[in-house]
Amino acid sequence: MVSVRKSLLQFLFAGSFMKRWNDKHRSMDLVEVDKQAHKMMVAWILYELNSRHLPDAERLALGLEIVEGGLFEYLYRLVITDIKPPVFYKIKANPAHYRQLTDWVFAQLEPRVRELGEEFWNRLRAYLSVPESDAPARRILDAAHLYASGWEYSLIKRDNPWDDELLDIESSFTGGLARFADLRGVRDLADGLFAGKKTPLGHFGRLLGQLRFQTRWSQTPRIPETSVLGHMFLVAAYGYFFSLAVDACPARRLNNFFAGLVHDMPELLTRDIISPVKQSVAPLGDMIKEYENKELERRVFSVLTSGGFGDLADRLAYFLGIEVGSEFYESIRDEAGNAVRVTPDELEHRCNLDSFDPKDGQLLKVCDSLAAFIEAYTALRNGITSDQLQQAVWRLRTRYSTVVLFGKVHIGALLADFD
Repeated sequence: MVSVRKSLLQFLFAGSFMKRWNDKHRSMDLVEVDKQAHKMMVAWILYELNSRHLPDAERLALGLEIVEGGLFEYLYRLVITDIKPPVFYKIKANPAHYRQLTDWVFAQLEPRVRELGEEFWNRLRAYLSVPESDAPARRILDAAHLYASGWEYSLIKRDNPWDDELLDIESSFTGGLARFADLRGVRDLADGLFAGKKTPLGHFGRLLGQLRFQTRWSQTPRIPETSVLGHMFLVAAYGYFFSLAVDACPARRLNNFFAGLVHDMPELLTRDIISPVKQSVAPLGDMIKEYENKELERRVFSVLTSGGFGDLADRLAYFLGIEVGSEFYESIRDEAGNAVRVTPDELEHRCNLDSFDPKDGQLLKVCDSLAAFIEAYTALRNGITSDQLQQAVWRLRTRYSTVVLFGKVHIGALLADFD
Protein backbone atom coordinates (compact mmCIF):
# COMPACT_ATOMS: atom_id res chain seq x y z
CA MET A 1 0.00 0.00 0.00
CA VAL A 2 1.33 3.44 -0.97
CA SER A 3 1.41 6.05 1.79
CA VAL A 4 2.41 9.73 1.64
CA ARG A 5 3.86 10.89 4.94
CA LYS A 6 4.57 14.25 6.55
CA SER A 7 8.32 13.55 6.49
CA LEU A 8 8.30 13.20 2.70
CA LEU A 9 6.33 16.40 2.13
CA GLN A 10 8.70 18.36 4.37
CA PHE A 11 11.77 16.75 2.82
CA LEU A 12 10.69 17.83 -0.66
CA PHE A 13 10.18 21.36 0.66
CA ALA A 14 13.78 21.41 1.98
CA GLY A 15 14.92 22.41 -1.51
CA SER A 16 13.53 25.86 -0.73
CA PHE A 17 16.42 26.32 1.73
CA MET A 18 19.21 24.97 -0.49
CA LYS A 19 21.18 27.85 -1.97
CA ARG A 20 22.75 27.46 -5.39
CA TRP A 21 25.86 29.22 -6.69
CA ASN A 22 26.62 30.12 -3.08
CA ASP A 23 30.30 30.67 -3.90
CA LYS A 24 29.39 33.44 -6.39
CA HIS A 25 28.07 36.95 -6.00
CA ARG A 26 24.31 36.91 -6.65
CA SER A 27 21.79 39.71 -6.93
CA MET A 28 19.09 37.33 -5.68
CA ASP A 29 19.05 33.98 -3.91
CA LEU A 30 18.96 30.99 -6.24
CA VAL A 31 17.57 27.85 -4.63
CA GLU A 32 17.44 24.21 -5.62
CA VAL A 33 13.67 23.73 -5.86
CA ASP A 34 13.39 26.59 -8.38
CA LYS A 35 16.08 25.10 -10.56
CA GLN A 36 14.41 21.69 -10.43
CA ALA A 37 11.11 23.24 -11.54
CA HIS A 38 12.72 24.97 -14.52
CA LYS A 39 14.61 21.79 -15.40
CA MET A 40 11.44 19.68 -15.43
CA MET A 41 9.54 22.26 -17.48
CA VAL A 42 12.27 22.11 -20.12
CA ALA A 43 12.28 18.31 -19.85
CA TRP A 44 8.55 18.40 -20.61
CA ILE A 45 9.18 20.50 -23.74
CA LEU A 46 11.89 18.10 -24.95
CA TYR A 47 9.73 15.09 -24.13
CA GLU A 48 6.82 16.39 -26.19
CA LEU A 49 9.05 17.23 -29.16
CA ASN A 50 11.05 14.00 -29.12
CA SER A 51 8.26 11.49 -28.57
CA ARG A 52 5.89 12.47 -31.38
CA HIS A 53 6.93 9.51 -33.50
CA LEU A 54 6.57 6.89 -30.78
CA PRO A 55 3.63 4.50 -30.32
CA ASP A 56 1.38 5.53 -27.44
CA ALA A 57 2.66 2.89 -25.02
CA GLU A 58 6.32 3.76 -25.63
CA ARG A 59 5.59 7.46 -25.43
CA LEU A 60 3.87 7.06 -22.07
CA ALA A 61 6.68 4.88 -20.72
CA LEU A 62 9.25 7.50 -21.74
CA GLY A 63 7.26 10.26 -20.03
CA LEU A 64 7.09 8.30 -16.77
CA GLU A 65 10.83 7.57 -16.92
CA ILE A 66 11.51 11.30 -17.29
CA VAL A 67 9.21 12.30 -14.43
CA GLU A 68 10.47 9.66 -12.02
CA GLY A 69 14.07 10.20 -13.09
CA GLY A 70 13.70 13.91 -12.32
CA LEU A 71 12.20 13.13 -8.91
CA PHE A 72 14.94 10.59 -8.13
CA GLU A 73 17.65 13.09 -9.05
CA TYR A 74 16.06 15.77 -6.87
CA LEU A 75 15.82 13.42 -3.89
CA TYR A 76 19.48 12.49 -4.36
CA ARG A 77 20.43 16.16 -4.55
CA LEU A 78 18.54 16.94 -1.33
CA VAL A 79 20.75 14.46 0.52
CA ILE A 80 24.16 15.40 -0.88
CA THR A 81 23.36 19.14 -0.53
CA ASP A 82 26.44 21.33 -1.01
CA ILE A 83 28.85 19.09 -2.90
CA LYS A 84 30.12 21.33 -5.72
CA PRO A 85 29.47 19.97 -9.23
CA PRO A 86 33.18 19.48 -10.16
CA VAL A 87 33.69 17.41 -7.00
CA PHE A 88 30.53 15.39 -7.59
CA TYR A 89 31.53 14.68 -11.21
CA LYS A 90 34.85 13.29 -9.96
CA ILE A 91 32.97 11.06 -7.53
CA LYS A 92 30.71 9.83 -10.33
CA ALA A 93 33.76 9.01 -12.43
CA ASN A 94 35.02 6.61 -9.75
CA PRO A 95 32.60 3.65 -9.51
CA ALA A 96 33.68 2.64 -6.01
CA HIS A 97 33.35 6.16 -4.60
CA TYR A 98 29.99 6.70 -6.31
CA ARG A 99 28.66 3.41 -4.94
CA GLN A 100 29.73 4.34 -1.41
CA LEU A 101 28.10 7.76 -1.64
CA THR A 102 24.92 6.34 -3.18
CA ASP A 103 24.57 3.62 -0.55
CA TRP A 104 24.71 6.35 2.08
CA VAL A 105 22.08 8.35 0.14
CA PHE A 106 19.80 5.28 0.06
CA ALA A 107 20.09 4.96 3.83
CA GLN A 108 18.99 8.58 4.24
CA LEU A 109 16.14 8.30 1.75
CA GLU A 110 14.64 4.97 2.80
CA PRO A 111 12.73 6.17 5.92
CA ARG A 112 11.09 8.93 3.88
CA VAL A 113 10.53 7.23 0.52
CA ARG A 114 9.98 3.52 1.21
CA GLU A 115 6.31 4.14 2.09
CA LEU A 116 5.66 5.04 -1.55
CA GLY A 117 5.77 1.32 -2.25
CA GLU A 118 8.28 -1.40 -3.00
CA GLU A 119 8.07 -0.92 -6.76
CA PHE A 120 8.79 2.81 -6.54
CA TRP A 121 11.66 2.21 -4.13
CA ASN A 122 13.18 -0.42 -6.43
CA ARG A 123 12.92 1.89 -9.44
CA LEU A 124 14.64 4.66 -7.45
CA ARG A 125 17.49 2.35 -6.42
CA ALA A 126 17.96 1.01 -9.95
CA TYR A 127 18.01 4.51 -11.46
CA LEU A 128 20.40 6.08 -8.96
CA SER A 129 22.75 3.08 -8.91
CA VAL A 130 23.79 3.92 -12.49
CA PRO A 131 25.59 7.30 -12.59
CA GLU A 132 25.54 7.76 -16.37
CA SER A 133 23.36 6.45 -19.20
CA ASP A 134 22.53 7.13 -22.85
CA ALA A 135 18.89 6.17 -22.35
CA PRO A 136 16.50 8.71 -23.96
CA ALA A 137 14.98 9.77 -20.63
CA ARG A 138 18.42 10.42 -19.11
CA ARG A 139 19.54 12.41 -22.14
CA ILE A 140 16.44 14.61 -21.99
CA LEU A 141 16.93 15.19 -18.26
CA ASP A 142 20.63 15.95 -18.73
CA ALA A 143 19.89 18.47 -21.47
CA ALA A 144 17.17 20.09 -19.35
CA HIS A 145 19.55 20.26 -16.39
CA LEU A 146 22.19 22.05 -18.48
CA TYR A 147 19.65 24.53 -19.81
CA ALA A 148 18.21 25.38 -16.38
CA SER A 149 21.67 25.73 -14.83
CA GLY A 150 22.81 27.80 -17.82
CA TRP A 151 19.83 30.10 -17.36
CA GLU A 152 20.92 30.65 -13.75
CA TYR A 153 24.47 31.30 -14.92
CA SER A 154 23.19 34.01 -17.27
CA LEU A 155 21.79 35.81 -14.18
CA ILE A 156 25.07 35.89 -12.27
CA LYS A 157 27.55 36.28 -15.14
CA ARG A 158 27.60 40.09 -15.09
CA ASP A 159 27.87 40.17 -11.30
CA ASN A 160 31.15 38.22 -11.30
CA PRO A 161 33.44 39.84 -13.92
CA TRP A 162 36.57 39.03 -11.88
CA ASP A 163 35.81 35.32 -11.50
CA ASP A 164 38.33 33.22 -13.42
CA GLU A 165 35.97 30.21 -13.42
CA LEU A 166 33.35 31.90 -15.60
CA LEU A 167 34.76 30.97 -19.00
CA ASP A 168 35.05 27.32 -18.02
CA ILE A 169 31.55 27.35 -16.55
CA GLU A 170 30.01 28.88 -19.67
CA SER A 171 31.83 26.50 -22.00
CA SER A 172 30.59 23.56 -19.91
CA PHE A 173 27.01 24.64 -20.62
CA THR A 174 27.40 25.47 -24.31
CA GLY A 175 29.57 22.40 -24.95
CA GLY A 176 27.29 20.22 -22.87
CA LEU A 177 24.17 21.26 -24.75
CA ALA A 178 25.99 20.71 -28.04
CA ARG A 179 26.19 17.01 -27.14
CA PHE A 180 22.39 16.92 -27.22
CA ALA A 181 21.94 18.83 -30.49
CA ASP A 182 20.29 15.73 -32.00
CA LEU A 183 17.35 16.18 -29.63
CA ARG A 184 14.59 18.28 -31.16
CA GLY A 185 14.33 21.63 -29.43
CA VAL A 186 17.76 21.74 -27.82
CA ARG A 187 19.33 23.94 -30.47
CA ASP A 188 16.46 26.45 -30.36
CA LEU A 189 16.61 26.60 -26.57
CA ALA A 190 20.41 26.99 -26.52
CA ASP A 191 20.40 29.66 -29.25
CA GLY A 192 17.78 31.61 -27.34
CA LEU A 193 19.81 31.44 -24.13
CA PHE A 194 23.45 31.80 -25.19
CA ALA A 195 23.39 33.22 -28.72
CA GLY A 196 20.69 35.83 -28.11
CA LYS A 197 18.57 34.58 -31.00
CA LYS A 198 14.81 35.09 -30.89
CA THR A 199 13.35 31.61 -31.19
CA PRO A 200 9.87 30.52 -30.06
CA LEU A 201 11.27 27.84 -27.74
CA GLY A 202 13.94 30.20 -26.47
CA HIS A 203 11.24 32.75 -25.66
CA PHE A 204 9.16 30.12 -23.88
CA GLY A 205 12.12 28.74 -21.90
CA ARG A 206 13.13 32.20 -20.68
CA LEU A 207 9.52 33.05 -19.84
CA LEU A 208 9.23 29.96 -17.65
CA GLY A 209 12.41 30.91 -15.81
CA GLN A 210 10.95 34.29 -14.96
CA LEU A 211 8.47 32.61 -12.61
CA ARG A 212 11.46 32.45 -10.26
CA PHE A 213 11.10 36.22 -9.82
CA GLN A 214 7.48 35.94 -8.64
CA THR A 215 7.49 35.76 -4.84
CA ARG A 216 4.75 33.88 -3.04
CA TRP A 217 2.97 35.64 -0.13
CA SER A 218 4.74 38.81 -1.28
CA GLN A 219 3.21 40.99 1.48
CA THR A 220 4.02 38.51 4.26
CA PRO A 221 7.57 38.05 5.63
CA ARG A 222 8.53 34.36 5.65
CA ILE A 223 11.53 32.11 6.16
CA PRO A 224 12.19 30.78 3.66
CA GLU A 225 10.74 32.96 0.95
CA THR A 226 9.43 30.88 -1.93
CA SER A 227 8.78 31.59 -5.58
CA VAL A 228 5.90 30.64 -7.82
CA LEU A 229 8.34 28.51 -9.82
CA GLY A 230 9.42 26.39 -6.85
CA HIS A 231 5.85 26.13 -5.57
CA MET A 232 4.75 24.61 -8.88
CA PHE A 233 7.43 21.90 -8.64
CA LEU A 234 6.24 20.96 -5.15
CA VAL A 235 2.64 20.70 -6.36
CA ALA A 236 3.81 18.51 -9.25
CA ALA A 237 5.81 16.21 -6.97
CA TYR A 238 3.02 15.97 -4.41
CA GLY A 239 0.59 15.35 -7.27
CA TYR A 240 2.65 12.44 -8.56
CA PHE A 241 2.98 10.81 -5.15
CA PHE A 242 -0.72 11.19 -4.36
CA SER A 243 -1.48 9.75 -7.79
CA LEU A 244 0.45 6.63 -6.78
CA ALA A 245 -1.52 6.51 -3.53
CA VAL A 246 -4.93 6.60 -5.25
CA ASP A 247 -3.96 4.01 -7.90
CA ALA A 248 -4.09 6.45 -10.80
CA CYS A 249 -3.36 4.93 -14.19
CA PRO A 250 0.03 5.77 -15.77
CA ALA A 251 -1.32 8.49 -18.10
CA ARG A 252 -3.15 10.13 -15.22
CA ARG A 253 0.00 10.11 -13.06
CA LEU A 254 2.00 11.69 -15.86
CA ASN A 255 -0.64 14.33 -16.56
CA ASN A 256 -0.99 15.19 -12.89
CA PHE A 257 2.74 15.84 -12.60
CA PHE A 258 2.94 18.08 -15.64
CA ALA A 259 -0.34 19.83 -14.85
CA GLY A 260 0.94 20.58 -11.34
CA LEU A 261 4.20 21.80 -12.84
CA VAL A 262 2.50 24.50 -14.93
CA HIS A 263 -0.68 25.21 -12.95
CA ASP A 264 0.39 28.71 -11.84
CA MET A 265 2.04 29.71 -15.10
CA PRO A 266 -0.60 32.44 -15.73
CA GLU A 267 0.79 34.26 -12.68
CA LEU A 268 3.58 35.44 -14.97
CA LEU A 269 0.91 37.77 -16.29
CA THR A 270 -0.98 38.71 -13.09
CA ARG A 271 1.49 38.06 -10.23
CA ASP A 272 0.61 35.91 -7.22
CA ILE A 273 -2.85 37.08 -6.16
CA ILE A 274 -3.71 35.36 -2.88
CA SER A 275 -7.01 33.49 -2.55
CA PRO A 276 -8.63 35.86 0.00
CA VAL A 277 -8.18 38.76 -2.46
CA LYS A 278 -9.62 36.76 -5.36
CA GLN A 279 -12.59 35.74 -3.24
CA SER A 280 -13.27 39.13 -1.67
CA VAL A 281 -15.11 40.54 -4.68
CA ALA A 282 -17.47 38.18 -6.49
CA PRO A 283 -16.51 38.95 -10.13
CA LEU A 284 -12.79 39.43 -9.45
CA GLY A 285 -11.82 35.78 -9.93
CA ASP A 286 -13.62 35.61 -13.27
CA MET A 287 -12.05 38.87 -14.39
CA ILE A 288 -8.57 37.59 -13.54
CA LYS A 289 -9.18 34.28 -15.33
CA GLU A 290 -10.39 36.10 -18.46
CA TYR A 291 -7.33 38.36 -18.45
CA GLU A 292 -4.97 35.43 -17.87
CA ASN A 293 -6.43 33.49 -20.80
CA LYS A 294 -6.13 36.46 -23.16
CA GLU A 295 -2.53 37.09 -22.14
CA LEU A 296 -1.68 33.39 -22.39
CA GLU A 297 -3.01 33.40 -25.93
CA ARG A 298 -1.05 36.52 -26.85
CA ARG A 299 2.27 35.83 -25.14
CA VAL A 300 2.48 32.03 -25.10
CA PHE A 301 0.03 30.06 -27.24
CA SER A 302 0.21 32.26 -30.33
CA VAL A 303 4.03 32.47 -30.17
CA LEU A 304 4.36 28.68 -29.98
CA THR A 305 1.75 28.05 -32.64
CA SER A 306 3.18 30.54 -35.13
CA GLY A 307 6.62 29.04 -34.55
CA GLY A 308 5.47 25.56 -35.50
CA PHE A 309 4.85 24.23 -31.99
CA GLY A 310 1.06 24.21 -31.94
CA ASP A 311 1.03 20.78 -30.31
CA LEU A 312 2.95 22.20 -27.33
CA ALA A 313 0.41 25.00 -27.04
CA ASP A 314 -2.47 22.52 -27.18
CA ARG A 315 -0.95 20.30 -24.53
CA LEU A 316 -0.25 23.23 -22.26
CA ALA A 317 -3.85 24.42 -22.67
CA TYR A 318 -5.08 20.96 -21.64
CA PHE A 319 -2.97 21.00 -18.49
CA LEU A 320 -4.23 24.49 -17.64
CA GLY A 321 -7.87 23.45 -18.14
CA ILE A 322 -8.52 26.17 -20.72
CA GLU A 323 -11.28 24.20 -22.47
CA VAL A 324 -13.04 22.99 -19.32
CA GLY A 325 -12.78 26.21 -17.32
CA SER A 326 -10.16 25.53 -14.64
CA GLU A 327 -6.91 23.69 -14.03
CA PHE A 328 -8.62 22.22 -10.96
CA TYR A 329 -11.41 20.42 -12.85
CA GLU A 330 -11.17 16.72 -13.62
CA SER A 331 -10.87 16.23 -17.37
CA ILE A 332 -10.43 13.61 -20.08
CA ARG A 333 -10.21 13.48 -23.85
CA ASP A 334 -13.28 12.21 -25.70
CA GLU A 335 -13.19 10.12 -28.89
CA ALA A 336 -12.84 13.27 -30.98
CA GLY A 337 -9.88 14.43 -28.91
CA ASN A 338 -11.74 17.26 -27.18
CA ALA A 339 -11.20 18.06 -23.50
CA VAL A 340 -14.28 17.14 -21.45
CA ARG A 341 -14.95 17.80 -17.78
CA VAL A 342 -15.92 14.77 -15.67
CA THR A 343 -16.73 14.24 -12.01
CA PRO A 344 -14.18 12.84 -9.55
CA ASP A 345 -16.26 9.67 -9.31
CA GLU A 346 -16.24 9.23 -13.10
CA LEU A 347 -12.49 9.82 -13.17
CA GLU A 348 -11.83 7.21 -10.51
CA HIS A 349 -14.03 4.45 -11.94
CA ARG A 350 -14.93 4.81 -15.62
CA CYS A 351 -12.09 7.04 -16.85
CA ASN A 352 -9.03 5.82 -14.96
CA LEU A 353 -7.60 4.42 -18.19
CA ASP A 354 -4.69 5.63 -20.31
CA SER A 355 -6.93 5.85 -23.37
CA PHE A 356 -8.91 8.72 -21.77
CA ASP A 357 -5.76 10.81 -21.16
CA PRO A 358 -7.22 11.63 -17.69
CA LYS A 359 -6.16 14.49 -15.44
CA ASP A 360 -7.18 15.18 -11.85
CA GLY A 361 -8.63 18.42 -10.52
CA GLN A 362 -9.47 18.04 -6.84
CA LEU A 363 -6.29 16.06 -6.17
CA LEU A 364 -4.15 18.85 -7.65
CA LYS A 365 -6.06 21.47 -5.68
CA VAL A 366 -5.32 19.52 -2.50
CA CYS A 367 -1.62 19.41 -3.44
CA ASP A 368 -1.68 23.15 -4.16
CA SER A 369 -3.18 23.75 -0.72
CA LEU A 370 -0.72 21.38 0.97
CA ALA A 371 2.21 23.25 -0.55
CA ALA A 372 0.74 26.53 0.73
CA PHE A 373 0.17 24.95 4.16
CA ILE A 374 3.80 23.82 4.41
CA GLU A 375 5.04 27.26 3.33
CA ALA A 376 3.00 28.92 6.10
CA TYR A 377 3.65 26.21 8.70
CA THR A 378 7.43 26.28 8.12
CA ALA A 379 7.57 30.07 8.40
CA LEU A 380 5.72 29.93 11.72
CA ARG A 381 8.03 27.20 13.02
CA ASN A 382 10.97 29.39 12.01
CA GLY A 383 9.74 32.16 14.29
CA ILE A 384 7.80 34.42 11.94
CA THR A 385 4.77 35.84 13.76
CA SER A 386 2.05 36.75 11.29
CA ASP A 387 -1.74 36.82 11.43
CA GLN A 388 -1.88 35.93 7.73
CA LEU A 389 0.23 32.81 8.22
CA GLN A 390 -1.66 31.66 11.30
CA GLN A 391 -5.00 32.21 9.58
CA ALA A 392 -3.80 30.29 6.52
CA VAL A 393 -2.75 27.30 8.61
CA TRP A 394 -6.04 27.33 10.53
CA ARG A 395 -8.12 27.77 7.37
CA LEU A 396 -6.43 24.89 5.53
CA ARG A 397 -6.61 22.54 8.52
CA THR A 398 -10.34 23.30 8.81
CA ARG A 399 -11.06 22.98 5.10
CA TYR A 400 -9.39 19.59 4.73
CA SER A 401 -10.11 18.03 8.12
CA THR A 402 -12.60 15.54 6.64
CA VAL A 403 -11.32 15.29 3.05
CA VAL A 404 -10.42 11.79 1.87
CA LEU A 405 -9.13 11.50 -1.69
CA PHE A 406 -10.93 8.68 -3.47
CA GLY A 407 -11.40 6.86 -0.17
CA LYS A 408 -7.64 6.21 0.08
CA VAL A 409 -5.79 9.31 1.34
CA HIS A 410 -7.10 11.12 4.43
CA ILE A 411 -5.83 14.69 4.09
CA GLY A 412 -7.11 15.72 7.52
CA ALA A 413 -5.09 12.92 9.17
CA LEU A 414 -2.00 13.97 7.21
CA LEU A 415 -2.36 17.58 8.36
CA ALA A 416 -2.91 16.40 11.92
CA ASP A 417 0.66 15.04 11.89
CA PHE A 418 1.88 18.62 11.77
CA ASP A 419 1.82 19.66 15.43
